[in-house]
Amino acid sequence: MDLKDIFAISGKPGLYKFISQGRNSLMIVENLEDKKRTTAFTTAKISSLEDIAIFTDTEDMALKDVFKAIYEKENGAASIDHKSSGKVLGKYFDEVIPAYDRKRVYVSDIKKVVLWYNILQKLELLDFSEDKDDKDEKDSEKPDEKQNKNKDKDKESGKGKGKTT
Repeated sequence: MDLKDIFAISGKPGLYKFISQGRNSLMIVENLEDKKRTTAFTTAKISSLEDIAIFTDTEDMALKDVFKAIYEKENGAASIDHKSSGKVLGKYFDEVIPAYDRKRVYVSDIKKVVLWYNILQKLELLDFSEDKDDKDEKDSEKPDEKQNKNKDKDKESGKGKGKTT
């Protein structure tokens, strides 16, 4: 799932994907749900979902990780209705992310996250399999990096190939 191509635009409901750049600071975007194209001025607050994070007690949690937590809790199914009461939404979010900062994360923020999750889930745009592949690639790179560092140290200390005594 690539959230950098999905946008939330203030004053416009739903989620959008970028289509093209128009003239005079104008963007052409398409609503993910109804596929209608519309314009958005670059002066509007346009946020890529990749750039959004949720405050927690320790550090900010990327929206992708929040979606993954909801996905795991719901076993890939839809979440609760975003129009639920504030208490219900707060309790739900507490189950999903127990460490979220209750002072800085408002009910309106939780509503947006739940709404966005449900939109992406309905359109089958939630795919976390690439996360596992990325993690496996990072894990497989680490031993090679250590070997390269050791080779560099050996060369510096004269222990490597090519040194004759």
